[in-house]
Amino acid sequence: MTETLDFVLPTDLEAHEPPEARGRTRDGVRLLVGRVATGEVSHHDFRDLPAQLRPGDLLVVNTSATLPAAVRLDRLAVHFSTPVPDGTGRGGGGTGADRDWLVELRQRSGKGSLPYDGGCPGEWIPMPDGATLTLVRRHTDRLWHARLSTDVVPYLRRNGVPIRYGYVRRDWPTAAYQTAFAFDRDDGGAEMPSAARPFTPELVTGLVSRGVLIAPLTLHTGVASPEAHEPPYAERYRVPEPTWELTRHVRNRGGRVVAVGTTVVRALETVAAGGPLSGWTEHVVTPERGVAAVDGLLTGLHEPRSSHLMMLTAIAGRPLLSSLYAAALDERYLWHEFGDLNLIMAD
Repeated sequence: MTETLDFVLPTDLEAHEPPEARGRTRDGVRLLVGRVATGEVSHHDFRDLPAQLRPGDLLVVNTSATLPAAVRLDRLAVHFSTPVPDGTGRGGGGTGADRDWLVELRQRSGKGSLPYDGGCPGEWIPMPDGATLTLVRRHTDRLWHARLSTDVVPYLRRNGVPIRYGYVRRDWPTAAYQTAFAFDRDDGGAEMPSAARPFTPELVTGLVSRGVLIAPLTLHTGVASPEAHEPPYAERYRVPEPTWELTRHVRNRGGRVVAVGTTVVRALETVAAGGPLSGWTEHVVTPERGVAAVDGLLTGLHEPRSSHLMMLTAIAGRPLLSSLYAAALDERYLWHEFGDLNLIMAD
């Protein structure tokens, strides 16, 4: 398997807060554009996105809302990832779908947290608001199958905060992690589909006025961790049939399908590889596997050696991706969910 891109990310290029806290609007971030056909790399404002697309192009967006998925205890934090998959395309089924979740235990350290290797099957952890979390079994080295004594999502709404990593220096309200496309606030993912964060109603209007199409799908993300450069775990997704048919129509007519975020690529490529329109996906896009459903990707800037860079290499190719990241470092673009954006287009 192709090695992912490696580089040194200076800490001062990590976005420590939303652009609004830096005196900008949501769409006031920068946009780095790379075109596979020519190898061209260019620099823009995110508000220039409509000019980078053509009438008839299709943007596919993730409508997942962001859950306040972290619950903090005195010494630990519990990060709720996803309901426990049962192999049928649903959560655990019945009560289990509401109460049996995969969780990551984190040791609180200063303003952040570190991996926590403790815990044993059968152990119960007292939680705020009178709830109890029981560790059922290890799911991976990092995640536990755990059972909360009450339904998880309503509990998180009352007691959780958005997952925050060490490079974000303070808490921000859940609203700061919702995108303009977040739809079902009664469900959601552990982390924000951050490529869509800079979109504003005004920008969407500009795209539609230019003749750019927009279609939805949903993929609820599980927890990620800066310490673990590993493939994503199984995640819930749903591609509406009209969205899937529209992607095929656009490509057949010579338009381009542009995924807004790696989550969208994962969902579309799952279906393109023969998967159902909804269920759980473990599909990982690699350069060897390639892509069959998308012609472009709008995404943030990813950490060195992260698994997401395999997907970007599959779309951009290694030479262009190397050029893009060299330019991002030279021009001091900002990384992570509150940072700048990268558009990769086939032509």
